Amino acid sequence: MSTRFVVVIIASTLLLIACDTVTEEAIDSDDTETDDTETSDTETTDTETDDSDTDTTDTQTTPTQCASGPLADPIPNCAPTVRPSTGDFGQDCVDRINQFRWDCQCLPPLARWTEAESCTAQQSADDQATGIAHDHFGACGENAQNTCPNWGGDAQIIDSCLQMMWDEGPGEPFADHGHYINMSSTSYSKVACGRANNGGVWSNQNFKP
Repeated sequence: MSTRFVVVIIASTLLLIACDTVTEEAIDSDDTETDDTETSDTETTDTETDDSDTDTTDTQTTPTQCASGPLADPIPNCAPTVRPSTGDFGQDCVDRINQFRWDCQCLPPLARWTEAESCTAQQSADDQATGIAHDHFGACGENAQNTCPNWGGDAQIIDSCLQMMWDEGPGEPFADHGHYINMSSTSYSKVACGRANNGGVWSNQNFKP
């Protein structure tokens, strides 16, 4: 599938928000949208990608590389093979995030924030209904949020959307790298994944210290 690669609000492929963190730049969902030519209050981006033109590989860490603890930077082009689904979207989502953290950068895993999953699912549905990402940010007590809006199904979110987020890698500005920053942050200890399905699957991933 061909998807539009976006880092902020409204009908895009990836969206994010972070606030009140130590390492992330605070972002207000009302102020972060851009378009293809300039910063504005609309959707963004001028980069497109699809499943056929990614240059990621199955490169990942080895036990020796992780012996000294987390790596300063992620392994380039790290694309771990997606594990078989457990049939539980919340678990698959958390497992995939932790797979990127460990296999690609030797980072410790995040806990599954089960208490916030039903709220995150409802929040995803509410955002999907308005078509505005982060429209209900903070409703579940989260400190940061990534969003996959209106993807084709659960498997595409677990595989392609989360891979695209990780592929942003470290750097500045936050708007161009924030998904990776949220996923790899050591300021958070847990993550809740929720999703809603109404003509497309919309998933929020909420991070919490």
